[in-house]
Amino acid sequence: MSSKAPKRIFLTEDEMPKQWYNVRADMKNKPAAMLNPGTLKPITAEELEHVFCSELVKQELDDTTQYFDIPEEVQNFYKIFRPSPLIRAYELEKALDTPAKIYYKFEGNNTSGSHKLNSAGAQVYYAKKQGLTSLTTETGAGQWGTALAMACEHYGMDLTVYMVKCSFEQKAYRKAIIETFGANIIASPSNTTNVGRQILAKFPNTTGSLGCAISEAVEKAVSTDNCRYVLGSVLNQVLLHQTIIGEESKIQLEKVGDYPDVVIGCAGGGSNLGGIISPFMRDRLTGEKNPRFIAVEPISCPSLSRGKFAYDFCDTGHVTPLAKMYTLGAEFMPSPSHAGGLRYHGMSPILSQLYHDGYIDEARAVLQTKVFEAANFFAKTETILPAPESSHAISVAIDEALRCKEEGKSETILFNLTGTGYFDMTAYMSYRDNTMSDIIPTDDDLQAGFASLPII
Repeated sequence: MSSKAPKRIFLTEDEMPKQWYNVRADMKNKPAAMLNPGTLKPITAEELEHVFCSELVKQELDDTTQYFDIPEEVQNFYKIFRPSPLIRAYELEKALDTPAKIYYKFEGNNTSGSHKLNSAGAQVYYAKKQGLTSLTTETGAGQWGTALAMACEHYGMDLTVYMVKCSFEQKAYRKAIIETFGANIIASPSNTTNVGRQILAKFPNTTGSLGCAISEAVEKAVSTDNCRYVLGSVLNQVLLHQTIIGEESKIQLEKVGDYPDVVIGCAGGGSNLGGIISPFMRDRLTGEKNPRFIAVEPISCPSLSRGKFAYDFCDTGHVTPLAKMYTLGAEFMPSPSHAGGLRYHGMSPILSQLYHDGYIDEARAVLQTKVFEAANFFAKTETILPAPESSHAISVAIDEALRCKEEGKSETILFNLTGTGYFDMTAYMSYRDNTMSDIIPTDDDLQAGFASLPII
């Protein structure tokens, strides 16, 4: 190993970014405005403030401010678990016999095991500052629910989490840790809300989806005094907070004189992918550099690669504003894949627009068994057991490294490793004993979801 290229590239607290980057400011084609589902007119700040806290609404609607200062209180919260290391995957490179240089940004150095704490800390801070006393949210695999429970405990706020039913049943330890931090957790869809009862009546055997859980969390928020809803992905405000990942990565790569040719992230709602690519996307949008961007999604829920770019509800119960995004339809029910954090029918409007305009070069849908093959290989070489969600990025990073080997190219590959897999041992055991299956939705399956798209 060369002394000029350390295995782990760290930042000091003083080197941490002090601002979040708003990629919309540099986009020629801005994401389309969210619409009020009743009037089909652009949603107003006043309307959104019934659901979200005021400062987050400002961030959500701002398409022109390039940088937002990170409040000092949030910076101090970040210093509990940040900056996170950028790691050169020397052992993985060696095992693949590739000339490529592979780096991964490791966001698993906190109890949630993921990047979700970056936005959770910011959102709870703004809610507390506004004087709110409780919050509601949804969670898929549980990383977001865990992160938000941690942030609410830190700031002294009550939290109710609606967890997608299949993940609730698969990941008992996730439930336990969310409860450890004082949150109330409910399997979704449930009988505790009107919309939950309606979904169960229509789909009595459903294993749930993020769209269902969002519907319930929003209903709970708007019917509870001094309460608001917070979301862990998809929204502009969430991608804004997650850009600290890419901003740190960029500084770290500069320390070793490197820059990525390819940037890879898993894609469910968009927080992982958006967080890592945004600062590098800025270089592409401004013409300074031309890196390639790859979004990786589960083949069982292929919103970018097989979805439609259209206005749709962000939730299954049709209580949220309409967003223009790549979607499989709000009523699409994905199979109960182990990558629960990627089982969402739509995609961030920001990332959808960038993909539609060709700035995100490729959306790759991968088989669940292939993802776990890559996860096991990565664990054996780099000694980190990765979460199923970010293992999607690992799978494609390996493919790209092997492409470099075939083509004799020494490219630099960067991917986002945003979670650990220690709460996902059921999935790892399923892969090891060959009981894991790959479910690919048929065209008829997708058409059923598309049939639920509103006519705009």
